[in-house]
Amino acid sequence: MPLTITSEREHQLMPQPAHDTSIRSAVSGLPVAFAGVEAAAVRLAGRVVRTPLVASPSLTKHVGQPVHLKLETRQPVGAFKLRGAMNALLALDEAARRRGLVTASTGNHGRAVAYAARQAGVPATVCMSALVPANKVEAVRALGAEVRIVGCSQDDAQAEVERLVSERGLTAIPPFDHPEVIAGQGTIGRELLEDLPDLALILVPLSGGGLAGGIALAVKTLRPDIRVVGVSMQRGAAMAASIAAGRPVDVVEEETLADSLGGGIGLANRFTFPLCRALLDEVVLVTEDEIAAGIRHAAVEQVETVEGAGAVGIAALLAGKVRPAGPTALIVSGGNIDPAAHRRIVNGESA
Repeated sequence: MPLTITSEREHQLMPQPAHDTSIRSAVSGLPVAFAGVEAAAVRLAGRVVRTPLVASPSLTKHVGQPVHLKLETRQPVGAFKLRGAMNALLALDEAARRRGLVTASTGNHGRAVAYAARQAGVPATVCMSALVPANKVEAVRALGAEVRIVGCSQDDAQAEVERLVSERGLTAIPPFDHPEVIAGQGTIGRELLEDLPDLALILVPLSGGGLAGGIALAVKTLRPDIRVVGVSMQRGAAMAASIAAGRPVDVVEEETLADSLGGGIGLANRFTFPLCRALLDEVVLVTEDEIAAGIRHAAVEQVETVEGAGAVGIAALLAGKVRPAGPTALIVSGGNIDPAAHRRIVNGESA
């Protein structure tokens, strides 16, 4: 399926007849199966929030098509990551849980693992780089997890995870490149189709690809005609660079308002890169100013506190980088932004 990268400008669902046989073939040949999403939906029932899909009158007026926001900010940890972390934990056997959990995170996944571990009564260690905002670090600590700050990149944090797995026998729950994590995030796509049957376009924040890949897997299995567009920041967009190169590549991790989208995808990526390369219709990159405009729009027009990563879909619409041709859903992936930084951005000051 052609893919362009642009930096400018509970009821049962049944698969529909394929309007695009190439998509159906691509879905069937991927390393993660839709059956995993269905199993995740059963596991997660009552354990995560079935988040609301709310209309955005301002964005609807701006683009001339109905626009809705999927508010993953309503999860107990303030971000979608709880779906994948909880599903991965629930899929573990008891021995693996008892050894304790470990993960690398840019903030939200670590918070999700810490929350899920506390619910299950097992210890968790979260490795993060010095680039992770202090509010996200403290939120993980507040949930009882051991926090390790290592190096200045997600790759540095991941190296510490691998050391702890080797030396202490901890059980790793990766932030994105893991079938059960991807399947948990894919339940969002399933919910979207239940709540908005005439959906034509989904804008998904794109980082390691667990969210985008999981949603695309669910949606393209059930409704191949729906366009799924990944949106990332221009500063260090690893999945976008990897798709453009045709293989996982390293990028320089930079400071960005969309800090949750930072980090590499791993040169040995097994799951999310194939999913995103095969199933995303387009990748769009937005600037820091555009992300700030998205955060402000969410605050002023929707009265929603949204972090930079969660605002990239709004940013893409406001900047005219995506032009919907029908009903559109934006995944508002998280709201864990430092309050002082949020206030400055909303007031039009430098973040």
